[in-house]
Amino acid sequence: MKSLASREETLLSAGIDIGTSTTKLVISRFSLMNMAGGSHVPRIEIIDKEILYRSPIFRTPLLSATVIDMEAVDRLVKQEYEKAGVKPEQIQTGAVIITGETATKQNAEEMVHHLSAVAGEFLVATAGPDLEGMIAAKGSGAYDYSKKTGKAVANIDIGGGTANAAVYENGKLSGTCTLHIGGRLIEFKEGKVSRLSVPVERLVQQKGWTLAKGAAKDHPDIEKVARYMAAVIGRMLDKSLTAEDEVLLLGHPPQWSGAVDAIVFSGGVSECIYQTEDRQAAAEGYNDIGTAIARAIQEENSLQRYEWREPDETVRATVLGAGTQTTNISGATIQVESSQLPQKNLPVFEVSFEYEASAGLEKLRSSMEEAIAVYDPGREGQNFVLYFTHLPHLSFRDIQSVAKELIQCRQLKPKPSQPLVIALQSDHAKVLGQTFQALKPEESVLCIDQIEVEQGDYMDIGQVLDSGVVPVVIKTLTFHS
Repeated sequence: MKSLASREETLLSAGIDIGTSTTKLVISRFSLMNMAGGSHVPRIEIIDKEILYRSPIFRTPLLSATVIDMEAVDRLVKQEYEKAGVKPEQIQTGAVIITGETATKQNAEEMVHHLSAVAGEFLVATAGPDLEGMIAAKGSGAYDYSKKTGKAVANIDIGGGTANAAVYENGKLSGTCTLHIGGRLIEFKEGKVSRLSVPVERLVQQKGWTLAKGAAKDHPDIEKVARYMAAVIGRMLDKSLTAEDEVLLLGHPPQWSGAVDAIVFSGGVSECIYQTEDRQAAAEGYNDIGTAIARAIQEENSLQRYEWREPDETVRATVLGAGTQTTNISGATIQVESSQLPQKNLPVFEVSFEYEASAGLEKLRSSMEEAIAVYDPGREGQNFVLYFTHLPHLSFRDIQSVAKELIQCRQLKPKPSQPLVIALQSDHAKVLGQTFQALKPEESVLCIDQIEVEQGDYMDIGQVLDSGVVPVVIKTLTFHS
């Protein structure tokens, strides 16, 4: 990106979402301006955005149940670029997100980096169920609505294989939960059931129902499955899941503490919930259980207690790209190792100390575990930044306690040998980093400070400059407004 003084500049961005069932692409134009002034470190903000092209929604191409067809996805993206009238080299920023069951495919990580190479300079991420729910909540408008109203808003993103719930209250994440609920869990071909997913097979067996592969498309148990799924969503929202419901639970139970005020649905099934497309045409076109789930959700009594909000986006509740790039300079009080730089595309996980050293210490282990669950659910070694906020005055004894706890916590990481990356709002980076290295000189740590970032942002840390500072670029995923 070119340097901006006070003038406005535009760039093209692409958002590509490869999901369990569908793949789609959005091309956008962002208008940027440096809001910090010519004599300050650049603070580049988006002042306007325009969607130039929305692709059709394609069925995600797979070579098998476990392998993404990379060549087919490549062709699809190139084809849509041509339709949009843009070339890969014109795309200056963007994001490729692999979501849903597709994120667990054998070559998901290879696919995301391959696509980034051929499609432009992209932020790339493989989103596990928690991160997918968080992304969808921001794209659907649920996050913004919670921020404006202070309400606890649950976004339930229902795609082909999963329903990813994320609850935000007053703009802060309260918790997530994922269920085996999605349109493709039962599929039809030539008027008969052609596929039953494993969770549905277990549910059918648990209930003593007779539904099986080869059954008629109008088998009465299909309606029972859809209604049970809708009821499980209701029990998930008020945190009353039963032992019987666990057959549809993927991972941890609901994490939010308070009551939910409002609900928003996004994802492919929401197109039928809000009737943004013809239901009969959808049922015939997709040949799956999605329309039955949508109908059951609309009729589920336990969901009527909540305020229903329509999303800003349904099936396209995804990113327009990584549009906002804020450049910071971290120096003077930092501790970094040149051999471990640069670091790129590190997701940020916030750890609030709540202005109490003891509160922060108590959170470190659970925060590390949660960061791994969100950003590295497959335990493949995706590194991330722990961002310490709301720090009190820290004595040297406090610094030593934090460093010792971090040494223990890094053993939780799938690849403990990775550099531990810590960012702080306050200027404790150098003393924390040096204390850590004094205790464990053989382990790498990167500590930077005076950084303003938000959970869900991504961070690049550049090489150390002659002046001893490091450039830090914050990339914020940009959504529909």
